[in-house]
Amino acid sequence: MSLSQSLQQKLLQKLSPQQIQLMKLLQVPTANLEERVKEELEENPALEMDEEGSDDEFGEDTQDSIDDPMEELMDGSEDDYENADMTEYIVDDDGEIADYKTRDDNYPEMDDQKVMPIRVETTFHDLVVDQLGMLELDERRFKIAEQIVGSLDDDGYLRRELSSIADDLAFRQSMVVAEKEIEELVEQIQQFDPAGICARNLQECLLLQLKRKLGEGKSVALAIQILSKYFEEFTKKHYEKIQHNLNLNDDQIRDVINQIIKLNPKPGGNIGEINKAESYIIPDFYIINNNGRLELSLNARNAPDLRISEGYRDMLKDYEKGSKKDKRQKEAVLFIKQKIDSAKWFIDMIKQRQETLINTMSAIISHQEEFFLTGDETNMRPMILKDIAELTGLDISTVSRVANSKFVQTEFGTYRLKFFFSESLSTDSGEEVSTREVKKILNDIIEGEDKRKPLSDEILTDMLQAKGYNIARRTVAKYREQLNVPVARLRKEL
Repeated sequence: MSLSQSLQQKLLQKLSPQQIQLMKLLQVPTANLEERVKEELEENPALEMDEEGSDDEFGEDTQDSIDDPMEELMDGSEDDYENADMTEYIVDDDGEIADYKTRDDNYPEMDDQKVMPIRVETTFHDLVVDQLGMLELDERRFKIAEQIVGSLDDDGYLRRELSSIADDLAFRQSMVVAEKEIEELVEQIQQFDPAGICARNLQECLLLQLKRKLGEGKSVALAIQILSKYFEEFTKKHYEKIQHNLNLNDDQIRDVINQIIKLNPKPGGNIGEINKAESYIIPDFYIINNNGRLELSLNARNAPDLRISEGYRDMLKDYEKGSKKDKRQKEAVLFIKQKIDSAKWFIDMIKQRQETLINTMSAIISHQEEFFLTGDETNMRPMILKDIAELTGLDISTVSRVANSKFVQTEFGTYRLKFFFSESLSTDSGEEVSTREVKKILNDIIEGEDKRKPLSDEILTDMLQAKGYNIARRTVAKYREQLNVPVARLRKEL
């Protein structure tokens, strides 16, 4: 075996720690920025909120988080101290104490956005556990019931095998439980609200709900019969086959369908949907149409009032004025310098974040001005990440980070930024139009169709081509799926 030496030349591109931090900050939505700033305030005592420009927006005061920096000395050499230029941390260009902060004095205040309402939620699992008290269970059976409820997924289904639940009880509770005993408790929990919970599958979930409605009419009993014997045929909308086998007329099958579509396929998820609907989307941008002139503003939460601690700068001044500078004092000065450096660096990152957000949103407004003026999706222009990257001079990955995590509030609603991005499609006249425009027209056609005879993808393709859009059938099928619209057979109604 022989050893040899060789030279290799490689071209590598590496991101600096500052660039990585900026990328991470760009991904943070406005709603979570406060938490990120709080973390930085807790970690760095040289960073503090500007009391004059903030009403304790971010919570408790952090100015006195460390009484004496010498309690947290950093290792520093004599050379480190001798080579450190302290004037940049103490005075500005005019010889005054430097005032390094995020927000300019004329930055618009939006006090009404500072206070977030706190919402107390009752989760789906809390709701079910509360009902366990109605079963009058002994301690052993109560623990089994708790294990069952804990095994329910967010939709309210029990998708775990009873044997797995028995294993969990054996390992975690040291309880030997037969599957039959678990099944008995499952059947009792299935009587809880909301109706349909603790079902093993969709069929059982719907049947549990229908059985509570027995006595409300013949259509309920007929619905139970159909879902019990012809569930697969029903889900595939093979209504003719069901009618033939059960000798039903159109009115009877229509009544059954009306009964079933009123049921909730996700009884547990219903609680989650309510919570989602009540959750708050905090816009990162606001766009106002002022007599045809679009005005953009950045949510004030993106500009926290941060500054360098005056106490830390004063301590640095005192150390500089002192004639005696022993090793302990020099180490303290280096510690203060490091903390101030870190604070200045974080403030710079926040400022760069603000500038990047404004530049990106301004470019999007410029490209999609007609939509922001009218709110009509058919006025959307084709726009990809590269278009905005070229307008702003930013990297495509940077634009992507902004677009994927930010919201803008307009007079027509609140949109995620990625909503405005779409590919292009050509028309007969050679004009490039947004695929979002085509999807809007496709959706309008489907909404206006006769549900007794829904339009196939082939017919939809012909109709779009008749409107001048050069589009293939497979593309229509792809757009239909993206719109969450099922195939024609599953859209059929009686």
